[in-house]
Amino acid sequence: MDDFETGRLIYLVLLLLMVAGWFFTQNRQKMNKSLQQMVLWGFLFAGMILLYGLKDDLKLQIAPYQSVQQIDENRIALSRANDRHFYANMKINGQAIVFVVDTGATDIVLSQQDAQKIGIDPNQLAYIGRARTANGEVRTARVKLDQVQLAGFTDRNVTAWVNDGDMAQSLLGMAYLSRFSRIEIAGDTLYLTR
Repeated sequence: MDDFETGRLIYLVLLLLMVAGWFFTQNRQKMNKSLQQMVLWGFLFAGMILLYGLKDDLKLQIAPYQSVQQIDENRIALSRANDRHFYANMKINGQAIVFVVDTGATDIVLSQQDAQKIGIDPNQLAYIGRARTANGEVRTARVKLDQVQLAGFTDRNVTAWVNDGDMAQSLLGMAYLSRFSRIEIAGDTLYLTR
């Protein structure tokens, strides 16, 4: 702590002591009631500080993924989520799936849970592909998606891969992103243009 911050801290403590002293001298007769009120206000103040400190975690729990916004017929925007990633709310074969936009992924990669959700049985797939991930090499199975929708854009007969390993989130990789003529990040917004 530098001298300026120390001085400010001393000033605030002295100001608090003066206000508290004035409060106690004014309310000597009603001290018991005043003490109860002070404790109540103290708990309320501590609760507000706790909620403020946890606001980012609470936002992530309440609204973890941002929606896709259609700017015009050729352009969409994705807002950065609270965890600093971009998510795409898409419809795959008519089912809503949330993808993390991953420019480090080559293809669309589905988790086994998302594959089941869109009608693909992961137990019936031939996992003959291999992919290198941050967690090591995993087996993958190639599938065709009849319909992929992202906002106003619809693509048919799209190749994707189902991951045989544990995967928390399906990935939207470069094979799909390359369908856009322009990919641009400006601040906390990802713009995709066709």
